[in-house]
Amino acid sequence: MGETLVSLWNLVPGWMQIGIYSLIKITIIVAPLMLAVAYLTWLERKVIGAIQIRIGPNRVGGGWGLGQPIADALKLLFKEIIIPSNANRFLFIIAPVLSITPALAAWAVVPFTDSLVLANIDASLLYILALTSMGVYGVIIAGWASNSKYAFIGAMRSAAQIVAYEIAMGFALVGVLMVAGSLNLREIVLHQQGGFWQWYFLPLLPLFVVYFVSGVAETNRAPFDVAEGESEIVAGFHVEYSGMTFAIFFLAEYANMILIAALTVLMFLGGWLSPFPFAPFTWIPPLFWFLGKTVFVLLFFLWFRATFPRYRYDQIMRLGWKVFIPVTLVWITVIGVARFFTPFGSFFT
Repeated sequence: MGETLVSLWNLVPGWMQIGIYSLIKITIIVAPLMLAVAYLTWLERKVIGAIQIRIGPNRVGGGWGLGQPIADALKLLFKEIIIPSNANRFLFIIAPVLSITPALAAWAVVPFTDSLVLANIDASLLYILALTSMGVYGVIIAGWASNSKYAFIGAMRSAAQIVAYEIAMGFALVGVLMVAGSLNLREIVLHQQGGFWQWYFLPLLPLFVVYFVSGVAETNRAPFDVAEGESEIVAGFHVEYSGMTFAIFFLAEYANMILIAALTVLMFLGGWLSPFPFAPFTWIPPLFWFLGKTVFVLLFFLWFRATFPRYRYDQIMRLGWKVFIPVTLVWITVIGVARFFTPFGSFFT
């Protein structure tokens, strides 16, 4: 039977074999990612419930409420999709797709371990920057195509916020690029070998803080969720959406959270590397270290939502333009000067 399958496989053209292999790899990445997105919503309810001394989901799927994400997905799947009469139908439907596609496509170059990566391209960091900057188009188009003043205000807020924090995130990544000397995410992680004291969050601490906080703002999460300020503009840019079109925006937000957490781990926290380069820490598989660090960073997203009140719009703009961007520019200058003069440059290598 096995020999027959091998013979049939050999009859398949080479280009088709490559396509099938790629499709299998994409499925292996996307399927667990979508499951993780669903259960991140469950984890958020549980964590915030514990912080606020509440129970959280505890009915559907047993005492832990593990069936709640599935129940939510089924509910949204069967809800009617209502399109406003004066909306641009094509753009109204395409906007959620533009929001979630970059969040999923970016995982093509994310290395889970030294060898486990879909596409190990040299300019993977540039690829990530290009894709993540496209997510804002889904938000802007959704607000404009809805033909609603509230949705449009939410879209404009989000556009201005994302532009401000995108610049700060880009400058933070320039610092990582200067230290690692590579645009390849795998190489950036390998440059952090030798224990947690070699990870970039120590020499690049200001850039690490700026990148992570900017990532929270980029995903429109609290306390930077002015694009969805319920007390001011109902629900922001997706106020006119329902059913699966709303669910896709919801999934895109959580998929972006996981992506930002994973990129933070790769560029500042050693990726799949063990914090201590000796046994028994080296016995733990690298994939477990990567996933564990990512979950740890994600917990900060949930903690922020349960703790901080929403910032005013002017406060968010002031933080992005007057604090984060100057801090990143100053620290990039420090890195350049330190790398030029020895022996101080050794701290930034």
